[in-house]
Amino acid sequence: MQTHNYPVTVTWTGNRGEGTSSYTGYDRSHIISIENKPDIIASSDTPFRGDNTKHNPEDMLVAALSTCHMLWYLHLCADAGIIVVEYMDRATGTLTLAPGAAGRFTEVMLHPVVTITDAALTDKANQLHDEAHKKCFIANSVNFPVTHEPVCKAQ
Repeated sequence: MQTHNYPVTVTWTGNRGEGTSSYTGYDRSHIISIENKPDIIASSDTPFRGDNTKHNPEDMLVAALSTCHMLWYLHLCADAGIIVVEYMDRATGTLTLAPGAAGRFTEVMLHPVVTITDAALTDKANQLHDEAHKKCFIANSVNFPVTHEPVCKAQ
């Protein structure tokens, strides 16, 4: 079995001078650093006292699922001789909060819109989304449904 490691450094930058002396007394801002890559300026989401102009963990989870699916899909299309010229996904994630502020994602829906060069391969192109889903590392790592409703167009 082969393994890969992904070191990430998260540095909290939200100390307003008194640390976490009160729940409302600190900022949720932080920096996500990965060697040889641009830093990501982040916060929590607005409902959780965060800054909506910064990336948050919930956004990044949905983005990771969407991106992983896309990368596998493009790989499978290349292997199948399907030429993809455009790919766009407006993915949505649903987070449900339980009493006491405990929450969890209950689903992520991918909405990939793909443009290919050969209309005769539309059915095969749509079917490859199922295979991409099975191979996506991130989708295989979460405990909630990740579904997709693809649209395929030909140039």
